[in-house]
Amino acid sequence: MSMRASERRGPRGALATIVAAAVLALAGCAGIPGTTGSDDEKIALLLPDRKTARYETFDRPLFEQRVAELGPYDVLYANADQDAAKQQQQAESALTAGADVLVLDPVDARAAVVIVSAANAKGVPVISYDRLIAGGDLAYYVSFDNEKVGVLQATEFVDALEAAEHSGGGILMVNGSPTDSNASQFSSGAHSVIDQTDLHILAEYDTPEWSPDKAQEWVSGQIAQYRRDIAGVYAANDGLAGGAIAALRAANVSPLPVVTGQDADLAAIQRIVSGDQHMTVYKAIRQQAFLAAEVAVALLRGEEVTAPLDIDGTPSTLLDPVAVTVENIMDTVVADGFWTVEDICTREYAAACEAAGIRAG
Repeated sequence: MSMRASERRGPRGALATIVAAAVLALAGCAGIPGTTGSDDEKIALLLPDRKTARYETFDRPLFEQRVAELGPYDVLYANADQDAAKQQQQAESALTAGADVLVLDPVDARAAVVIVSAANAKGVPVISYDRLIAGGDLAYYVSFDNEKVGVLQATEFVDALEAAEHSGGGILMVNGSPTDSNASQFSSGAHSVIDQTDLHILAEYDTPEWSPDKAQEWVSGQIAQYRRDIAGVYAANDGLAGGAIAALRAANVSPLPVVTGQDADLAAIQRIVSGDQHMTVYKAIRQQAFLAAEVAVALLRGEEVTAPLDIDGTPSTLLDPVAVTVENIMDTVVADGFWTVEDICTREYAAACEAAGIRAG
């Protein structure tokens, strides 16, 4: 989804200014079902799915860690498993349980407006996390520059195809979920680069629920039709890339086409090391999750929050994504502590890591 027409940009790169009154070491963490009944103030974190590895591996624990550092607040956590109706029920449960702030990453950006309205009616501020909710009175929005993600993906994609002398070949585009407000921004950014080249788009697919299985099934069908013409596969994230590569492997396609990704999943980094996947996009999730936690606590305390951007009246922060290829794994995901060399270079990948210069210092 494109930025709202009334977006007004302030200085880039600055983060929201939040002044914490105190830093304490203890916080309660509880799931929404079976809430403990604590008298502590409550922040609800509602995430959209488990198929995208980052949410359970990074977003949730990092958010909870930062809340724990800021004060004795309960975190009411729920994951919607890509079900918009389930997420609405979880939000209702959180509000009933006394959530003072909602941090919401919507399954469906439009359907989530109902959640925002219900929270607004109770005077509960809503932070739109990672995906922009399509309406309602939002207190804050924190994400990444999603069109830039697509631009980074497509730029590396086109460069790799040109290096392999496939710049005139055909490509498949495996986009994200049609209900994800970010997916069309990734696609728009990618098209802004790809459409300026001689690349022929053989087929394009919006993948329901970001499902790797659905991506694999679709790519399998395209291989049957276009097998010898596929020079590359633009995959919007690493899960879809994994599905596409599984289809290519099952069909014994060799050499593998150039494949993109996003999220810097460990499996994707290992595929990049082994040569199965060309690139991914690293997003500093720690920075995003920490900022969301800081804003949530500030709102809970009644403090003023500011941001470098204003999107249709909503204070907003868009963080910068970074393209990752085999050449800069050490300087990005390893340098930031997102993954360690030991995580990446298991026995199966040890030789490839050595060849790529990925080794512990």
